[in-house]
Amino acid sequence: MDWAGVLILMLGALCVLLMLGLPVAFAFIAVNIGGAFFILGGENGLIQMTRNAASSLTSFQLAPIPLFILMGEILFHSGIAYRAIDAIERVITRLPGRMALVSVAGGTVFSALSGSTIANTAMLGSTLLPDMLKRGYHPSMAMGPIMASGAIAMLIPPSALAVLLGSLAGMSIAQLLVAGILPALILAALFTLYIISRALMDPALAPADDPARLSLKERWRPFIRYVLPLFGIFLVVIGGLLAGLATPTESAALGCVAAVIAAAGYRSLSWIGLKKALMETVKISVMILFIIVASQTFSQILSFSGATSGLIRTIEGLALDPTTILIAIILILLFLGCFIDQVSMMMVTIPIFVPLAEAVGIDLLVLGVVYLLTMEIGLLTPPFGLLLFVMKGVAPPTIGMGQIYRAVTPFVIIKLAVLTLIVLFPQIGTVLPEAMR
Repeated sequence: MDWAGVLILMLGALCVLLMLGLPVAFAFIAVNIGGAFFILGGENGLIQMTRNAASSLTSFQLAPIPLFILMGEILFHSGIAYRAIDAIERVITRLPGRMALVSVAGGTVFSALSGSTIANTAMLGSTLLPDMLKRGYHPSMAMGPIMASGAIAMLIPPSALAVLLGSLAGMSIAQLLVAGILPALILAALFTLYIISRALMDPALAPADDPARLSLKERWRPFIRYVLPLFGIFLVVIGGLLAGLATPTESAALGCVAAVIAAAGYRSLSWIGLKKALMETVKISVMILFIIVASQTFSQILSFSGATSGLIRTIEGLALDPTTILIAIILILLFLGCFIDQVSMMMVTIPIFVPLAEAVGIDLLVLGVVYLLTMEIGLLTPPFGLLLFVMKGVAPPTIGMGQIYRAVTPFVIIKLAVLTLIVLFPQIGTVLPEAMR
């Protein structure tokens, strides 16, 4: 069978299994078993698949994944996150769309602490959404900023999916973690400008709400007590990476220690909360590691069959410039993001897109940032954007999916604009990693 037939057969079988509802990891493993047997050489191919599984899990590069997840889970289950939201709300005053701005600020802060878009969005939605609706905010102005800022956790370290992407694609994990910071801050700034301008043009979307009159001390003391120490945790994690003093694994371990110290300092550390944090970490980590096991053999089968090199030769024969190829990659990722989850997107495309990018001279860091941002957009695009369903779960029953789609649309457009900026000015994704070097 030629390389095109192998590529079509493997991707087609994978799509069928995913549409039948088989979990991602098991769908890939099933395809790998067939591919290993018929392409890698019968029993020897199956033995090689087992070796790949063992070698992929013993990679030291994967250690930051469970550690970053644990750090975020400790902060959420200790209740520190909810106190910090209240502190941020006290500080932001006399601005149009004040509560929507609180959700953007809170979402950005906790993106730098949790690394989980789902946990971030669920926490913001359950905490802020009921209060915003009660104060008369239009559902679009209440839900849109929560979903958009919750998704920023995909870009800002500690992003577990950034670690996974770097591991699967052979990119520098430390540089990829740092590369997402500037695009994430640009997104937060544009969200803020959009909310303020919309609230000024149509005050009915976000009625003015005057918080209780508080003294300067009453407004800033909770912020200093509950928010500034959290920036200390971020500096512990990212400062070591930027200064080159710590590897991603060491930074993640330091972040876990700092999270435990913070929870203990606030007297919020309990055995029950710690147990919940550990159990959630195990659940998420096992799912990710299962997928990594499957990815190693999947990539090897495509490479051994000649599918990867054949596709690259075909595209090179079209004589397209790197920018055009990058745009084509983005369009494919955006399309896939409407229908499949982010890990599946990486699994299906990385074995093809990364060698292709290297062949045509696309900077892998730029490709990595493009991956993270397109996956972030995929979390918010119908019909299967994961954060849309998270919002549906925390929203009142009267709010339908149509309202949620409309609420997130302006913020998806903003994210697409930033994605365009990265294509036009790749330095946005490379300036911090270059400084780190």
